[in-house]
Amino acid sequence: MITAYNFIGSWQLFPEKGTYGSGNRPKSGIYKIEAAEARKELLISINWVTLENQAFSSQYTIVADGALHPLVENDTTSSAFADSLGANFIDALQFEVLFYRNDQQVLQVINELLPNGYLRITQKGTTQENTPYINTEVYHKQLSVMPYSTAVSGAVIKPNEEGVIRHKALSAMEEQTNMQLQQIRKQIELLALQAQEIQMRKELSMIIYNAKLSFSPVIGSLYYLYEKQDGHHFVSMVSPKEWGGSGPFKRCVAAVKLLADHTWVEV
Repeated sequence: MITAYNFIGSWQLFPEKGTYGSGNRPKSGIYKIEAAEARKELLISINWVTLENQAFSSQYTIVADGALHPLVENDTTSSAFADSLGANFIDALQFEVLFYRNDQQVLQVINELLPNGYLRITQKGTTQENTPYINTEVYHKQLSVMPYSTAVSGAVIKPNEEGVIRHKALSAMEEQTNMQLQQIRKQIELLALQAQEIQMRKELSMIIYNAKLSFSPVIGSLYYLYEKQDGHHFVSMVSPKEWGGSGPFKRCVAAVKLLADHTWVEV
């Protein structure tokens, strides 16, 4: 439940920030995530109001262990829509819920914390006409402690010293944690990019080390990887221009360079 801590709370919808590939934009909405620590469960409740002022609600329980669980009878999610669901945390900032009907996935819901502290809900599913769609909604967290009324018609609340101190602490905490989440996200994106570059070097190196190489390459020097008519590869110091258009190859795959760690990189 530690991973889920930042998700727990009541979130209010930004209707204007959503995009809807299926259905209509709601007038308002509340997305609530509660913890049941004794059973290692999360209770997700959704309430929304349409532009025609019709109110709807949905509720389901998840166990984020990656396994499939049946929708319990007291869930307000329609049994005609799904009969089981599974959930797992992708990382500290994302978790997904997968809905199934007759062992076929019918909906994927991704819950993602953004660097600014907002919660983005992405729904990926298929309409009754078998047309894929993506709905995206953005929520902001509702603070339970506010030293002032949050509505024009609200009762007048005079802040006491304890409430002011608590509100300042909450504001400072939210600002700091949002900054830390943004830094972590940038680090994750950088690591993902570095991992992708290493994987590309590895795949290129495997091709080259399986190719015909009739000389000992020098680190840092430029070479050329060619594909022959039979699909095999060879490495040469001669560039395509130097072959004069009549080289013994089908195509030049890439100009490559040997790095100090003995991997090859495309130049």
